[in-house]
Amino acid sequence: MTLLAAALAAGLPLGGARAQAPLVAEGCIGCHGPNGAGASGVPALAGRDRAELVALMAAFRANERPATIMGRVARGYTEAEIAAAADHFARLPR
Repeated sequence: MTLLAAALAAGLPLGGARAQAPLVAEGCIGCHGPNGAGASGVPALAGRDRAELVALMAAFRANERPATIMGRVARGYTEAEIAAAADHFARLPR
C-alpha cells in the first residue's frame, strides 16, 4: 500500500495542517456544500451514519439508487476511499 493510499484509508488530512478533510472527501463538498452540510437541494453528508454512507455509495455504484451523477461518481472511488470519506462525514456535526 502506498503512503497516499494508507493516508486516504486512515482518513488523514492531506495538503498540510490547513486541510479539514481527507483528500477524497474534498471532492464531495463541491455539490454537498462546505463540510458536507448540504447545498441547493443536495443532501447533507455531515453527521450521517458511516454505515449508511457506505451503503449509499454501494447502491449508487450498482445503479440500485437513482441519481443524476452519483452512480458515475461512486464508481470512481475505491472501497478505502469510500470508507475514508464516510468516516470523515460521520464525525462531523449535523
